[in-house]
Order: sequence, then structure tokens, then C-alpha cells
Amino acid sequence: QGQLVESGGRLVQAGDSLRLSCSAPRRTVSWYTMGWFRQASGKEREFVAAIARSGHTAYNEDSVKGRFTISKDSAKDTVYLQMNNLRPEDTAVYYCAAAQPGNPSRVPGSYDNWGQGTQVTVSS
Repeated sequence: QGQLVESGGRLVQAGDSLRLSCSAPRRTVSWYTMGWFRQASGKEREFVAAIARSGHTAYNEDSVKGRFTISKDSAKDTVYLQMNNLRPEDTAVYYCAAAQPGNPSRVPGSYDNWGQGTQVTVSS
């Protein structure tokens, strides 16, 4: 599948907005299910959001529903994660991942191509 490259992470204050980008090899975004996960220090990797080839989306309702939005631009081979009203508990390394076409999976093991991650830090 090739390399996924995340960008956009930085230090922000609580209540701020931030948009992460994931640049993917050609046709990856249009073909595969794309997901965003995050991992806070000392915690397990957590599902954030995913978007299927069809455009169908899924979110971690408990933690990000209503605040985060996943989208994609297949022409630019890029997936985005728009994050609004950020909270200190959103602090984590955010990873982009690609899975075989299908419903948007919440399971990390379903994804077989991962980026290196981008750090998001939210100060209170």
C-alpha cells in the first residue's frame, strides 16, 4: 500500500480546533477503508474515527462524537480529521491507518498499514 504520512499535530489550548491530515499513496484513499486512532502515554491505542470507500463513517461515540469529523479527498489522496472543542484528554499521538475495503472497522488489528503518528497536545 505504501507509506501513510500524518501531519498537523501541535500544542493547542482547550477549546481550540485542529485539523490533521494523512497523505496516502495514489488511490489508497479511494480504495481502502481509512481510520484514525490515537494513543495516549501509558494507554492502549484507541479508535477515533474511520471512513469507508463508500464514504460511510464511524466514530468513537464515547470520546469524540460530535466534536471530531473524518473526511477524505480522493483526488488529493488525503484523509482529514477535523477536531473541534479539544480537551486535555484528547492529548495523544494520532495515527492514520488503512484497511482492506469494507465497513469502517474500529479494531486496530483490521488495519495493516500505519503511519508514524503526529502528536497532539491540548493544554488546560
